[in-house]
Amino acid sequence: MEFQGKMHAENGVATIRLIGEVDSRSAHRLNELIVAAAGRTPRRLVLLAEDLTYLSSAGLRSLVFAHQKMGRDVEIVLVGVRPEVAETIRLTGFDRSIVMQEAVEER
Repeated sequence: MEFQGKMHAENGVATIRLIGEVDSRSAHRLNELIVAAAGRTPRRLVLLAEDLTYLSSAGLRSLVFAHQKMGRDVEIVLVGVRPEVAETIRLTGFDRSIVMQEAVEER
């Protein structure tokens, strides 16, 4: 399934909905959404991943890019990550740099 993403920012929270597959062909689109979100200077970046079916190494690099682009003070949260995608993130150890949770928690 081709990657689709939508970004929304409000009250210091930038939210990006991830749909489909983030691979070498589509990672640049996720990076563009991350740049747009960073431009809103959020305190928190929420990636809604329940519809993300695949994350390649290029997709992982996009997550690292988000971490670098947002800076240390911005919490990055992945919500609803499928087990196979979560395993990819855990194998790299990147789960220690972000928060993974099953559902959106209101703040």
